[in-house]
Amino acid sequence: MSQFMWPSHGGQAEALLAHFGLPLDHRLEDFSANLNPLGPPAWVSDWLVKQLAGLERYPVPDYSNARQAIAAHHKLQPEQVLLTNGGAEAIFLAAALHAGKQAAVLTPSFGEYARACHAHRLSLTEITLPAPHFALDLEALLASLSGIDVLFLCRPNNPTATLIDFPTMESLLEHTALMGCRVVVDEAFIDMVDNPQDKASLASIVGRYPHLILLHSMTKFYTLPGLRLGYILADAATINTAATHQPPWSVNHLAAELVAPLLADEAFARRTQRWLATERPSLEQELNALGMDVVPSHACFFLIRPSTEQRRAGLTSDALFERLLRHGILVRHTHNFSGLNGEWLRIALRDEPANRRLINVLKKILNDCLC
Repeated sequence: MSQFMWPSHGGQAEALLAHFGLPLDHRLEDFSANLNPLGPPAWVSDWLVKQLAGLERYPVPDYSNARQAIAAHHKLQPEQVLLTNGGAEAIFLAAALHAGKQAAVLTPSFGEYARACHAHRLSLTEITLPAPHFALDLEALLASLSGIDVLFLCRPNNPTATLIDFPTMESLLEHTALMGCRVVVDEAFIDMVDNPQDKASLASIVGRYPHLILLHSMTKFYTLPGLRLGYILADAATINTAATHQPPWSVNHLAAELVAPLLADEAFARRTQRWLATERPSLEQELNALGMDVVPSHACFFLIRPSTEQRRAGLTSDALFERLLRHGILVRHTHNFSGLNGEWLRIALRDEPANRRLINVLKKILNDCLC
């Protein structure tokens, strides 16, 4: 199994089915991709059809309508917004701003930060948060940043679903400002946080910290991974420089024009928050009741692994992954998350019937293993 090239993202079932000798039409429920199961909003399909005529023209080069909508949403100025081709382009543009310098990444975390740093020739230091709680020690982190030009972190973090709270982030930003270290924070899942104090995006303090760069994705919350839509929030000078690294018309017409109506759909946002408030604690309670190691989640996914007793009985995370796959459930392995090395599994939050089926399958697997 160690020679197998595990897929680098969720939602890539074909290679996994082939590896485990399962047919390509093997029925699967996908718990591997961190997307809002309620979306996209019902009106999006018809809206996109009506916008097809716009494909005959080039997009407006500065995406002014989208940037104004994002700025208004975050109470910023359009000059502080750069529209991007998904969160991935935002990550690579942030790395391009620091090409050839010294970077640090909090791990375990999303692998694209390291990829972007390598692509732009940044020397990379990994600062690993210890299992099983993956909690941040701020003093230890600051001591590790000597000589570092830019720090990448994710809030809430993928794949651990842990969250650095707002006061700690402010303290980190105060210290890094004195150190001359830029801080890039990926807030792709910030809309999935339900604690009012913690939920606030750091966008509200961008004006106080010119060395802060925020990355946002509209893929997760609105379930639009195929459309590629994200943005960067920062001070105007940083946005201007980042724009020089971006290809012309990086974002297509449909994605750019969809920004404003998505952000205006407050009913969809409220419905998602109600779903999160019910389903996340329910699934977390069910997972804990199975005796597994479960990292408390602030996002729309959970990081889990079999308990010590379950592992001693032979149920490793790899074994659990395969048994779930054979039962028709695809979860996310962690073989390409630095610091996890396949010892954990990431499970996306789905709607109530799907979550119930997941728990029932896990119960069967655990009973079969421990009997």
